[in-house]
Amino acid sequence: MEARMNGTANPDVITAIQHLYKAIHAGGVDKHLLSLVHLRISQINGCSPCVFASIGSAKKAGETDDRLHNVVAWRETPFYTDEERAALALAEAATRLQDGAPGVTDQIWDAAADHLDEEQLGAMMLEIAMTNFFNRINRTVREQAGKTW
Repeated sequence: MEARMNGTANPDVITAIQHLYKAIHAGGVDKHLLSLVHLRISQINGCSPCVFASIGSAKKAGETDDRLHNVVAWRETPFYTDEERAALALAEAATRLQDGAPGVTDQIWDAAADHLDEEQLGAMMLEIAMTNFFNRINRTVREQAGKTW
C-alpha cells in the first residue's frame, strides 16, 4: 500500500497539536499509561504508523515487551494494574462508538474515576481523542509504518 500524501502539515496545525500534547502531558497521567492507551487505540483502529511509533517510544521509556505484546489482550493477562485496566477500558469504549455500541457506560467511567482525578481524566480523554484523530488521518492518507514523530 502506498501513502496518498507526502506533504508537510500546515505550521499552524502543528502548533495547535503541540499545545494539545502539552496539555495532555501536564495533566498528571503517567507517561507509560498514556503510551499503553495510545497503543491500544491504534491497534483497534488498525493504524500501523501509530502502533509502530507508540511501541518504539514506549520501549525507549522503559516499557517491557510482555506488556507491549499483550496490551491487545489486556483483560486476559496479569501484566496490568487496576488503574491501567480502567484506562484501557475507557479508551476502548470511547474509541468504539459505532452504531449500537454502548460507549462509555457509568461503570466504565466510575472505574476510571476511581483511579484518575478530574484533571487526569481530562488529560486521558484528550489523549484518547488525539489518538483517534491521528489514527483516522493516517488511515485516510495511508500513512506507512516506520516513521516516528
